Amino acid sequence: MRRSCMTLGALAVLACAATTVSAQQTSASAGRQQIAVRQGDFVIHDFKFEDGETLPELRLHYRTLGRPRTDAAGHTVNAVYIMHGTTGAGTNFLVPEFAGVLFGPGQLLDTAKYYVILPDGIGHGQSSKPSDGLHARFPDYGYRDMIRADHTMLTQGLHVDHLRLVMGTSMGGMHTWLWGEMYPDFMDALMPLASLPVQVSGRNRVWRKMLIDAIRTDPGWDGGDYTTQPRGLRFAAGLMYFVLSNPRLRYEQAPTLAAADRELERYEDNFVRTHDANDVMYAFAASEDYDPAPDLDKIQAPLIAVNTADDLINPPDLGILQKEIKRVKHGRAVVIPESPETVGHSSHTKAVLWQQYLAELLRESAR
Repeated sequence: MRRSCMTLGALAVLACAATTVSAQQTSASAGRQQIAVRQGDFVIHDFKFEDGETLPELRLHYRTLGRPRTDAAGHTVNAVYIMHGTTGAGTNFLVPEFAGVLFGPGQLLDTAKYYVILPDGIGHGQSSKPSDGLHARFPDYGYRDMIRADHTMLTQGLHVDHLRLVMGTSMGGMHTWLWGEMYPDFMDALMPLASLPVQVSGRNRVWRKMLIDAIRTDPGWDGGDYTTQPRGLRFAAGLMYFVLSNPRLRYEQAPTLAAADRELERYEDNFVRTHDANDVMYAFAASEDYDPAPDLDKIQAPLIAVNTADDLINPPDLGILQKEIKRVKHGRAVVIPESPETVGHSSHTKAVLWQQYLAELLRESAR
């Protein structure tokens, strides 16, 4: 099978087995500025997952903005890696509230200065996923598999040997903690958003397991080989609607019984239309191997973790972030108070809320 990669000027980005190269380019809006977005695919052959399963070809899709720069020794100095949340994709960051605040001229991650890389994780977006054809026979991947694959893509595909910044939202925030532990010398700074550095447990585990079980135990799931999306996917969508926002915003959107019913139905309809049940089930099950707590002291790079007070998935009243951050050598935690501008867990994509902490992190970690 031949997969497309991309060409950056004279730099040819090739998959492990020397596939052909092609370029795709779109644009993102950063204020009034249109920024070129290049897309490509990197293929890892015979990728071995941590449970022993192997996939003959693992395709990883990515988007890049800006151009890589290297120092006199040939090391990458300006690469920024930003990871999306569960069921998301790199396109999540090409929206005005993120790209328009960070990627434009003079902004914190100005793509005239930085080389921004937006991957689609395993099981997400245009990367290899169950809905490509294997369905429930797709390997059971975990977060560590996703990170190892991304590291291979960066080093062997994009020839990036160092990252100026690693950051992510929700699942991407969880990955950020693991990146700091698994590859502690690979980055200058870390910024996990909307996440906690402990195993998924308590209410967070319960709602995820409810979502997984709703799909897996649905007779319409048919062992993963359904021809129409099983009803359990709709229940999964309802759970996500419930946890991703905050009560104030949901009330403003639906101040009456009838309005609440319409809003939920609208969300569920859209989610079922744009997602696949196997992909969603696998994506949530992937968090079962997540537990950065034992190795937090391995993180070397400066780290600022940012959550919001109205995050129902990572509630600050548990005190977990405030406790665990003390074990990170150069770590700091921020919990942004609830306000008319915060939108619960999904505040992670509103860069205006936390850009001041990103500015501080970039200053503190400058070489």
